[in-house]
Amino acid sequence: MDNRHAIGSWLSGPRAAAEEAGVDFGYRGEQLGLPEEGPGSIARPGRRLAAIAVDWGLCLLIAYGLITHGYDQATSNWALLVFFLLGALTVGTVGFTPGKRLFGLRVVALDTGRVSPTRALLRTVLLCLAVPALIWDRDGRGLHDRLARTVEVRN
Repeated sequence: MDNRHAIGSWLSGPRAAAEEAGVDFGYRGEQLGLPEEGPGSIARPGRRLAAIAVDWGLCLLIAYGLITHGYDQATSNWALLVFFLLGALTVGTVGFTPGKRLFGLRVVALDTGRVSPTRALLRTVLLCLAVPALIWDRDGRGLHDRLARTVEVRN
């Protein structure tokens, strides 16, 4: 029975094992002073992934239709450039991309609330590299958000 408990804690992960030991992690965003639910709470991963899929699809359409005129090999490279420009310009000015707006999300700076163009540029560069966006903290923020001192919240 002892082996079964050890394997079960290993399969459920370190967070579940720590919670069983009495560690209270709180809710996502509590450390940042954000509400648990509703407007201003941390955006859920499903909405975030859906928003980025919409943005990427839009950028592919723009690259395919307006820039490469159907030349398939260069479309992905141009789409990444369009994605970078879309993210840097829209997040740095209005705080969201078309995909984020569609799913009711926005990006805010932790200290000022409004994302400066410099932070938006840094966040977008790291997002285009993909790996920083795949490394999350306990609040569900990607490394790109942590380094830019931003957070993606629900509207």
